[in-house]
Amino acid sequence: MAYQLYRNTTLGNSLQESLDELIQTQQITPQLALQVLLHFDKSINSALANRVRNRVNFRGSLNTYRFCDNVWTFVLNDVEFREVTDLVKVDKVKIVACDGKTRPPQSGSTSGQRGALL
Repeated sequence: MAYQLYRNTTLGNSLQESLDELIQTQQITPQLALQVLLHFDKSINSALANRVRNRVNFRGSLNTYRFCDNVWTFVLNDVEFREVTDLVKVDKVKIVACDGKTRPPQSGSTSGQRGALL
């Protein structure tokens, strides 16, 4: 079972909305929609782990942090993201980092060192 962390992204939300619409119009079953979401979870985790090679540096003021169930959550204020010549400034960002080398728990909670900006 892969982390479901990326279902809350724009891509994940769009997929879920499309699947819900297909279920409502009875074009697919809820079981098929669940299989599609599970395949999405595996695919997005694999793609981010194996295909993305870009690095971004960031700096900001730490507002809060938490480590619970092997998941780090950081909230930063006044953050600057730098990639070579590009600079992006944001007021607030939440970073969730999970250990990508361990299996996520079966209970549905996310854990694990793959990160996502939410």
